[in-house]
Amino acid sequence: MFGNRASQKQLASLSRNLGISLNSGVPIIRSFELAARKSNGTLKQALDSITDDIKSGSDVTSALRSHDNVFPPLFINLVRVGETTGSLPEVLKALGTHYENNVRLKKEFLSQITMPMIQLVVAILVIALLIFVLGVVANMTGQAVDVLGWGLLGTSGAMIWLSGWAMAVIALFIVYRLISASDFGSAQLNRALLKVPVIGDCLQAFAVARFSWAFHLTQEAGMPIGESLESSFGATSNGAFIAAAPDVIDDVERGETLTEAFSNTGLFPVEFQELVLVAETAGTVPEALHELSPQFEDQARRSLQAMTTALSWVIWGCVAAFIIYIVFTIAFWYLSLLNDAMEGI
Repeated sequence: MFGNRASQKQLASLSRNLGISLNSGVPIIRSFELAARKSNGTLKQALDSITDDIKSGSDVTSALRSHDNVFPPLFINLVRVGETTGSLPEVLKALGTHYENNVRLKKEFLSQITMPMIQLVVAILVIALLIFVLGVVANMTGQAVDVLGWGLLGTSGAMIWLSGWAMAVIALFIVYRLISASDFGSAQLNRALLKVPVIGDCLQAFAVARFSWAFHLTQEAGMPIGESLESSFGATSNGAFIAAAPDVIDDVERGETLTEAFSNTGLFPVEFQELVLVAETAGTVPEALHELSPQFEDQARRSLQAMTTALSWVIWGCVAAFIIYIVFTIAFWYLSLLNDAMEGI
């Protein structure tokens, strides 16, 4: 569940460094030795082992496959294509660009979601402070003042409140990792997320952009259509798309067009299918997807902006609703005190 797979940033740097070295005429063994020196941790160990395997006569693809826990399938498959067709430097540089884009998009998402998350954390801490203060007041007056009605007072109450949130976050993270660790769970989770407004559009746009990039690259490198489709669906990093790969490959091998096969999945947008239909008629699907891939990526970036904006409003709305609840709870508690005082007169 918590593997040692190389990060997107590490893969971007490795791909770029290897591509530049090989394109400059540096021998393959020396290129991997230089890349290993610039790496650390599990990746460095894997690169050192791969270098030894190549020195022993192994090809690069076989050496990489012995470390498939570190390198993702897309990386290994495209290296195999590049090694077979003699275009390994070009393939590695394209992979570098791909992973760099992924890193940049991740940074954009984190930067846009940071402020709403800070607001949520501040709200949780403010409530913890209120619970602590209520405990201090109770100790001073000798009377419990539970204005929230949760039975949480003082230091112990604040710790219960904070630990409850911490356990909820940890539980959600573990459940997510457990579900995404299996192919079936990942497929079902992503299919469900694709149906969620805004979030689904964002995930679909990313998947289509990555698929288009990978399909063009694998087709231009001469990969057979079945392997090309499998690698391209794998490049989406979306469980729903990856799970659809075998059915699409079967449809194409039975004689259906790419457009029909894509339509059968229910995953690709209509506009994408129409573009593929036109390109398929002209016999230029890889070229068309190569030209349109930047547009799909721009659409994915806009979808990311829309998703983070919507998520920001959701978090802000939850914080506001929570604050309003606290205010009214305190107000009603104060009114009840006044009523009790009036009845005693």
